[in-house]
Amino acid sequence: MTTPVTIVGAGLGGLALARVLHVHGIPAEVYEAETSPSARTQGGLLDIRPHTGQPALAAAGLTAEFRRLVLEGRQAMRLLDRSREVLFEAPDDGTGDEPEVQRGELRQMLLDSLPAGTVRWGRKATAFRVCGDGRHEVTFADGTTLVTRLLVGADGAWSRVRPLLSAATPAYTGISFVETHLFDGDARHPESAALVGGGAMMVLEPGKGILAHRERGGNLHTWVMLRRPAEFFDAIDFTDPAAATARIVREFDGWAPELTALVADGETPPVLRRIHTLPVAHRWDRGPGVTLLGDAAHLAAPNGEGANLALYDGAELARLLAAHPGDAEAALDTYERELFVRSEAANAGARDLYDMLGDDTPRGLLQGVAGA
Repeated sequence: MTTPVTIVGAGLGGLALARVLHVHGIPAEVYEAETSPSARTQGGLLDIRPHTGQPALAAAGLTAEFRRLVLEGRQAMRLLDRSREVLFEAPDDGTGDEPEVQRGELRQMLLDSLPAGTVRWGRKATAFRVCGDGRHEVTFADGTTLVTRLLVGADGAWSRVRPLLSAATPAYTGISFVETHLFDGDARHPESAALVGGGAMMVLEPGKGILAHRERGGNLHTWVMLRRPAEFFDAIDFTDPAAATARIVREFDGWAPELTALVADGETPPVLRRIHTLPVAHRWDRGPGVTLLGDAAHLAAPNGEGANLALYDGAELARLLAAHPGDAEAALDTYERELFVRSEAANAGARDLYDMLGDDTPRGLLQGVAGA
């Protein structure tokens, strides 16, 4: 291909696509609504999986750079109960094959690997129009437009490109996360840090849980999980961080204070993350000149697969475009047929979020991870 591939969204999947296209000498332009790479935080740790994320980074020629970002020891995991009793513990003995990296650092690595100007910051795509012959017109918030022969929606859960191909919209799962951070945990929050250990910690009961992960510098990243209707969260004023935190902590009355301190002592305002999903078997009919990747294509509840699949989607789409010079439609047809199979298998095979918070929690989870 000689005309640039137009990518909407500068997340991991869109950047992986741009990078692997660059490796193959195919130009790409990435349009991102955010004004800069630092416009918002980029989430926590990712375990980069051996059959998806790692091959994608290898295809991008970035394995060595990725390995330099790995945080050693973070594959450790422990399950506790509300009184702090350890129910299960798996240390990181160095044999794990899913190394952990900070999402923001991984994204910056991909950005640094692209030619200057590849990503166009502050360019929010607001509308798309089919022009015929596989071409699409993209309209931006500033009123400017462009016409492209290959449009890729890498624009996440609420993709504006998706309606060109599919009428599916994300549905609320009935579960939400509330996210916060504690900084320099060992020095400033030693009791909570000791409970988290060297990697990830989970405390789960029916309908609720607290998860925490040790990140770079001993920072503790905490998520509350609550199975509650949307109206429950609508009634909480998250513009008042102290009041919102207090309301969330009340859901954990009777839990050990060292556990609830992971939430109550949060040093960043609590952020609500409502969990939405697309159908597990989300598919669409082939539309000339346009496709989707990542959450735009296969949004699922958090299960460790999403970021890895997005990376793999991007790398595979680039590989197929390079393998079919002059015949992008053949590349897109093969890409989508394979995408549907792998995303359905990954999302159906992952532990459902409801199972983690089901009536037999934590026993069901213990049986899954420890054979208890």
